Amino acid sequence: MEYNFIPMNEKYANEISYNWKYKGDYSFYNMTADKEDLEEFLDSKQWKYKFAVLNENKELIGFYSYYFKNNIMWIGFGLKPEFTGQGYGPSFVISGIDFGVKHFNYIRDYLMLAVAKFNKRAIKTYQKIGFDIVEDYIQETNGGKYDFVKMRKNL
Repeated sequence: MEYNFIPMNEKYANEISYNWKYKGDYSFYNMTADKEDLEEFLDSKQWKYKFAVLNENKELIGFYSYYFKNNIMWIGFGLKPEFTGQGYGPSFVISGIDFGVKHFNYIRDYLMLAVAKFNKRAIKTYQKIGFDIVEDYIQETNGGKYDFVKMRKNL
């Protein structure tokens, strides 16, 4: 699959926020599950660091968010629900890393991501492409406190 990164816009932000519904435990990732996360995602002032990802047919299939803490790039992303668990994860994550490094002229030798600890499928995918778990922590989100892990990938 081809991945084309374009600046986030209102149409795509609304589609992701209100129409993408993950099933079962993964409903944790529905944008409407956390009011603050939803407001931030829909805030056009934040879109400088958010990108819609389209396939070769110009269909919305994912999104990427980039954050910088202490000059370290953190990535966040999502695949459209019907594309999860289909083997697209590794290429989608690598494409987003490559795009972010080029787009933001990122020169550090590693980057980071955080993932809910229950999401073994994602953690396995990230480890397969070179991420290592560096820390466990508790995150307040979705109206509760959840176990997360921070993961690091050397570039």
